[in-house]
Amino acid sequence: METAAEIRRIAEEKLTDPSHFLVEVILSSRNRPQKVTVIIDGDAGISIDNCAILSREISKVLDDSFLLADSYTLEVTTPGLDQPLKLHRQYRKNVGRRLRVRLAETTVEGKLVDVSEAKITIEHEKKEGKKKIEITPLEIQFSDIDKSFVLVSFK
Repeated sequence: METAAEIRRIAEEKLTDPSHFLVEVILSSRNRPQKVTVIIDGDAGISIDNCAILSREISKVLDDSFLLADSYTLEVTTPGLDQPLKLHRQYRKNVGRRLRVRLAETTVEGKLVDVSEAKITIEHEKKEGKKKIEITPLEIQFSDIDKSFVLVSFK
């Protein structure tokens, strides 16, 4: 089994809270020691304590299994603001927040108002200068999305 897939299996097994979920496992061997990044999220967020607990549990399994031949650095973290949304569950978690959605030909921004299995709906604001002139619902198929980012407002 591929190393990243095995670490993914271990992480999913150790995530016992049903509101927590695995987003991604990244193996980087550019530098030594090898870096293993496990990105997790939660429907209502996730605490640093949850990351620390999972890190200890994964580390113990990795040390006991000798899955990684050399020394490694393990980082269990949550997706940062610079990370795109990857899972339907992340979109559902962010209903009500503003998104920037990059499509093949354009980029749109708006408030995420609905998520289904096949698409999202955002309230797209058309503006003239700084003045909003129209808010229209815009349905976007997941298959058309290149990347989506949650926008943070400091208002």
